[in-house]
Amino acid sequence: MKKCHSAWLLSAALFACSGEQPKEDTPAPTSSASAPATPVRPTAATPDPKRPPNELGRIPILEYHLVGDSAARWMRERGRFRKDLELLYERGYRPISVAELVDKKIDLPAGLSPIVFTFDDASPGQFRYVEKNGQLEIDPGSAVGIWLDFAKQHPDWGNKAVFCMLSGAEAGRSFFGNKDIEGQKTEWRHRKVKFLADQGFELCNHTLWHAQLSKYPDAFVQQQIAQLQMAIDSAVPGYRIRTLALPLGLWPKNRELAHKGSWTDPKSKRTIAYDYNAVLEVAGGPARSPHDPQFNPLALPRVQVYVDELEKTLDYLDKSGSRYVSDGNPNVVARKAPATTASDSSGRRTSQP
Repeated sequence: MKKCHSAWLLSAALFACSGEQPKEDTPAPTSSASAPATPVRPTAATPDPKRPPNELGRIPILEYHLVGDSAARWMRERGRFRKDLELLYERGYRPISVAELVDKKIDLPAGLSPIVFTFDDASPGQFRYVEKNGQLEIDPGSAVGIWLDFAKQHPDWGNKAVFCMLSGAEAGRSFFGNKDIEGQKTEWRHRKVKFLADQGFELCNHTLWHAQLSKYPDAFVQQQIAQLQMAIDSAVPGYRIRTLALPLGLWPKNRELAHKGSWTDPKSKRTIAYDYNAVLEVAGGPARSPHDPQFNPLALPRVQVYVDELEKTLDYLDKSGSRYVSDGNPNVVARKAPATTASDSSGRRTSQP
């Protein structure tokens, strides 16, 4: 088996979230999205003989952080982000949520492949409002603005991104900005979170303020996770969180607490319990298919998107034949056909997929 390229094996210890927010240009405002449209089933991709069904193949879970006006290790330039969407669409990928991955609800036409988008830290560049004539509109240069515009032009794209949020972090990463950081007012925070949920995006727990869980006792770990869950519930009452993204990719000493635990608020005496179905790591490469016996939803690897890492990952999956490709029938798990031998025109024995 071919080795994964080196970036897939990046240590979680290399991950570092900067406390500074980059200055971002403010593009011309655009109207915010209306109520979510009726879901559209993705259209079938052009038949590609090089892409036979393989529903035991790998699925990239992409990891984005800042989205802004320049490129850096943890920032995707907004124009490049738009090109990422275009590239994936052209190469036959369509987004699914982590919840759909875990539930094995991958319903795509034959020839298409699933891709998972995750956004960590809830910074303003991911979702920013602008005021125009006394009305709030989504900044078209923010990740959400770019996504919604792309989905409007490609109805089969859908709102399946996953936002792994913080509600008590510094540098504006409190539900996409507060205290006038980058022009974002504190009172807009819950409105943003509710909008994402109403539009069909998945809300994910990234802890209260991005604590390094490996350093703290069990009680503190549970408090960090439970308080973020409380914050999301304040914005979207009754919302069921399915996923936790590990801050810095580091596990708590008691790994089970990353997905299951509880905390009692000393003031209200209210106990908040959590029991998640998935835990996102910070690196590791494309994830196994949920149909693979070795699939582990409580330790899902991700692909960090920077420079040309996305292109390298897609190329590797195609060249190695390890890409998940749908057969168009959600009730049947299509396995990649085994290699067979045949003779070419010269009479030599060749291996064929």
